[in-house]
Amino acid sequence: MTKTFSGAIMALLLMIGPAMADQPTGQASVIDGDTLEIHGIRIRLWGIDAPESTQLCRDEESYPYRCGAQAANDLDSFIARRTVICLTINLDQYGRTVATCSVDGADLGEWLVRNGLALDWPQYSKAKYDPVQREAEHAGRGMWKGSYVEPWLYRACIRAGGKPSTCSDDANAHP
Repeated sequence: MTKTFSGAIMALLLMIGPAMADQPTGQASVIDGDTLEIHGIRIRLWGIDAPESTQLCRDEESYPYRCGAQAANDLDSFIARRTVICLTINLDQYGRTVATCSVDGADLGEWLVRNGLALDWPQYSKAKYDPVQREAEHAGRGMWKGSYVEPWLYRACIRAGGKPSTCSDDANAHP
């Protein structure tokens, strides 16, 4: 009886193990505005792009502020040490888990976009977060209160040898 019971438990654990690997769950550390870490697993939030940690935006008075740091800090405050539940979608080119994550039922990607702390990334999201992004833009929340450079353009500028201050401002910045 004990061997059968142990065998059944082992079989159950083998079935649950891979499923749990696809759903990282626990207390998250915020790496930046769109990246978390749970139990040593780096998780890139699906469908959004937040400013980089070194990226600057301009506020309503046109003063620069660290919008990337603000996104990370605000996300950390929102999570507030609560349990984060993620559903893995795939792996990115850097080997990070790409997932949708939530806290108490609130989609973290949607929360970031709704608060103007990240952008819908239609290349990946198929415009899932576009309605809440338009809401944030009309309300002038976060990056929408001033001007910014899209995070993907900022990264391209940095890769081309630009500096954070010059890559954060360009003629294509949003009014």
